Amino acid sequence: MSGTPHAHPKPGKSALPRIVHLDSGREMRGGQWQALGLHEGLLALGVDSLLLAPRGSPLEWAARERSMPVATLCLRRVWLESRRNTILHAHDAASHTMAALSGARRLVVSRRVVFPPKQGLLSRWKYARATLFLAVSAVVREELVRAGIPPERIRVVYDGVEPLPPPLEHCDIVALESGDPGKCNALARAAAAMGGFPVSFSRDLPKAFRAAKLFLYLSRAEGLGSAALLAMSAGIPVVVSRIPALAEVVEDGKTGLLVDNEASAVAAAVNLLLRDGALAGRLGQAGRASVEAHFRMDRMVENTLAAYQSL
Repeated sequence: MSGTPHAHPKPGKSALPRIVHLDSGREMRGGQWQALGLHEGLLALGVDSLLLAPRGSPLEWAARERSMPVATLCLRRVWLESRRNTILHAHDAASHTMAALSGARRLVVSRRVVFPPKQGLLSRWKYARATLFLAVSAVVREELVRAGIPPERIRVVYDGVEPLPPPLEHCDIVALESGDPGKCNALARAAAAMGGFPVSFSRDLPKAFRAAKLFLYLSRAEGLGSAALLAMSAGIPVVVSRIPALAEVVEDGKTGLLVDNEASAVAAAVNLLLRDGALAGRLGQAGRASVEAHFRMDRMVENTLAAYQSL
């Protein structure tokens, strides 16, 4: 996903201590965009917020382009920040480890993946060090509880997106191009061949959505599915895999279509929307309304801020 630069108002006073975001990602994926959007939103609310990212990473460059406070992520800097009156917010597994090793007193950890935490001694120690977990969905929360995390130490905070404008044209069936085998690109191609329709694969979804009439998002496992949310924000009807996390985002037959991960089922759903323009339009409008109500970036920032204040 991509973001749009915003002017930052002069920060006002905040009752919160400094929030230090840690993200070790070397690619600009969904988690990095969420960390960047949260950092930006907190700054706009007058919160003292600092981002630590790897030197030369896309996340560091994105923050610098927006004139947002950013510094190099390293264990020494994390240790120094943990000694101050700060809340450390780890946005991925590696930065969670760094924050735990630093002895952070107030450690918030975002959990965006649906697979269960490891159960080794080091992993159990690391997870015990977190003050609060922010699960990206109820499905992720259930996995944390199943792993032994006390429910009172977990909050569900959905990812947020900046709504996109409606497409300028409606000509492409768009799917996410990904090297991750869990994203089911092969299944999408098989469904396209079976259903007799072309699919346009893209890594730059905001650009691809300018000419999209439908978004096809197939996956074996998701923490939430922010790519589907981005399409819905533009009023693009979506066809997504029938898996628990995507079922939290898409209400079947109302805000999109849920399908089994079978080529015939996918092909049938896509062709239904190609034939029935009225249905596609209703799903697109309802999807956009759902994002406006539940999955905007500013709502994610507000809910995360409430979680910080609970500390």
